[in-house]
Amino acid sequence: MSAGDAKAAAEEAFARGAYPHLVNSRPTVDKASTLTAFADALSFPDYFGHNLDALYDCLTDLSWLPPGEHVLIWPGSDALRKAEPKTYLAIRSVLSDAQRALGPSGRSAGSWRLTVVLPDA
Repeated sequence: MSAGDAKAAAEEAFARGAYPHLVNSRPTVDKASTLTAFADALSFPDYFGHNLDALYDCLTDLSWLPPGEHVLIWPGSDALRKAEPKTYLAIRSVLSDAQRALGPSGRSAGSWRLTVVLPDA
């Protein structure tokens, strides 16, 4: 995904009243840097544990952010897929589960919704 595509995804989210959160894809080439990039993009609280369970917990909470739809845009997920395929699949699984949980009919659906955009996936 080019910078222009990421910008377009963010503008589309904003236009429908959602809050876009762009992941800095430059450092997302291993698990630790990817989790940190997500934490930075979504302003995770200090108690974020930097593991996959903590990622899921924070993605399905979002109570520190304003209510509404939050769109996580990860332009560069392909770099992690190539560098660490198993880590990439594990993170993709967490993102999918969290998006389902905060979807319109998810168990955690309420004031917050999560949409994940992985255009190069």
